[in-house]
Amino acid sequence: MSNDDMVPGGTGAPADGGRLRALSRTGLGAESHEDMERFARLVAHALGVSVALVSLLEEERLVFPGMVGLGEPWASSRQSPLPDSLRRHGSALDEPIMCDDVRSAPSGCVSGAVDGLGMVAYAGMPLTDDRGNVLGVLAAVDTAPRAWSDQDRETLRDLGLACSGELRLRILARSAQKVRGQAQRSFERSQLLLRAADDLADTTGLAQVRRTIKDLVTSDLKPVYVGLALVEDDRMRRVVDTADPSTMDVAYEEYGLDSDWPTALSVRTNTLVEVPDTDELRDYSPEARAAFSLLGLSSAVCVPLPGTHIPLGALVLGWDSTHEIDVVERAMLRSLAGYTARAVERAVFVDHRVRSARSMQQAMLTDLPEIPGLEIAALYRPAAQEDMVGGDWYDAYPLPGNDAGGAVALTVGDITGHDIHAAALMGQVRSMLRQADIDHTGHGPVRAITAFEHANRELGVHASGTMLHAYLRPQPEGWLLTWTNVGHMTPLVATAEGTTDQLGEHNLLFHPDIPDWPRTDHQRLLKPGSTLLLFTDGLVEHRGHDLDAAISHTAYMLASGTREPLSALLGEIADKVAGAAHDDDVVMLAVRLADGAAV
Repeated sequence: MSNDDMVPGGTGAPADGGRLRALSRTGLGAESHEDMERFARLVAHALGVSVALVSLLEEERLVFPGMVGLGEPWASSRQSPLPDSLRRHGSALDEPIMCDDVRSAPSGCVSGAVDGLGMVAYAGMPLTDDRGNVLGVLAAVDTAPRAWSDQDRETLRDLGLACSGELRLRILARSAQKVRGQAQRSFERSQLLLRAADDLADTTGLAQVRRTIKDLVTSDLKPVYVGLALVEDDRMRRVVDTADPSTMDVAYEEYGLDSDWPTALSVRTNTLVEVPDTDELRDYSPEARAAFSLLGLSSAVCVPLPGTHIPLGALVLGWDSTHEIDVVERAMLRSLAGYTARAVERAVFVDHRVRSARSMQQAMLTDLPEIPGLEIAALYRPAAQEDMVGGDWYDAYPLPGNDAGGAVALTVGDITGHDIHAAALMGQVRSMLRQADIDHTGHGPVRAITAFEHANRELGVHASGTMLHAYLRPQPEGWLLTWTNVGHMTPLVATAEGTTDQLGEHNLLFHPDIPDWPRTDHQRLLKPGSTLLLFTDGLVEHRGHDLDAAISHTAYMLASGTREPLSALLGEIADKVAGAAHDDDVVMLAVRLADGAAV
């Protein structure tokens, strides 16, 4: 049977884009569809024919979503190549065809031979959309000559109009669904940009900016990689997320602005650069191709981050499959790049201030004195969050005065706040307390604390927080510890025999707006071989962890390490108790008494 055997009627079918777009919007193809099958059954029953078809005319083939009585191979494939007669003619099948006997009909009434199908009588009604585009034909076929009546014609016309109406409804429904989908995507992306404006406004570090962008775009655009590459002079440097470092980011962290990387090209030209597939990588450097391979990427887009004069860098999104961005995505990514650029500028500014504050904080942490009979060690670890700068400090210095007799002053404190102001106040408090010790020699720590609090109020320093200030003086049978605890963490003492004790006596914290609280000196004789540990809350206070358990763990490690070098022991305690992700600064100051009497 030839290609023309299955033509439903007429001499031509236009292949214009409008008709084909309308046909595609019906969602129908060479698969059986319940509604179209129903129209074929109605035609077969109403006209009493052996074969009935709902035939749709695609660009290269005929498809039958509805059919009755059709034999193989068409019953299984439900399609046939488009006949040559339809390829040669451009006129629409805009008129019904009614042939009593196609064998004696004029040429062109019904195209093609009839041997394979056994078609003798044929009637066809065009199926159109609301613009008159012919989408196909509703056909009735009989295997014997037949005189089609006016009733047959009217019945087929009515069924054809009903079938056309069903196709039009499908087109409208799917078009409306598409519009709703586009509207929903536009709404979701507008919501994404609103979230971006809000979430990025709260970022303070470059790694946090990158994580925030990744969280924002993953649910919508579904990239497998989100990165930031920033301009530094004539170089570009990737923002590496230390919490979740990418192998590629580390391997290719820095490269030239003039190099053959898509990100560098995006910055140099200030344009959005697409890499829709790996074939496009041939124009880039071997390193760029290797980076794609490391990440398993098939496509990527690089969006410049707008700056005052030149882009600050580029935002990179990568996919593990081919991805071409549309106009809406392009506009959304440019808007997102604008928000990202402002967040990057703010993060760079904050990062500079944080580095300056940390340098200042480190500079103010004292070099430890060498005191005969004592081993003194200290540890300071900043908070794991890069934007956190605290007012934690330690101090140790020989007490002044002729009667000091080798005594040493020890302090660990924590100024309220986690910012540069707290770090600056820490420096002032440290100096004020030293001055108070110098001016009040021969007295206990309370006298120095009281003098500091008076100056703090009268000079308008307005510092608040906690501290533990102590003196350690040599005695024939050991060292006498005198301390006052101003709302601070309880110090620990471990004996040479491996027992521990908490020095729990304390008063309230200091604050310039609180009336003079009574302060108390407490004393404890420390035996030779004992170890005293002062620390800030960053060591033991962590969200979701028990404070008492952390202190007990610290005490156990302190007692177990009485023979271990003190600096190494402090590092081990910080590693085990505070861990790598501590939320606050960790400060520890430890003193170990030599075996034997002090004097």
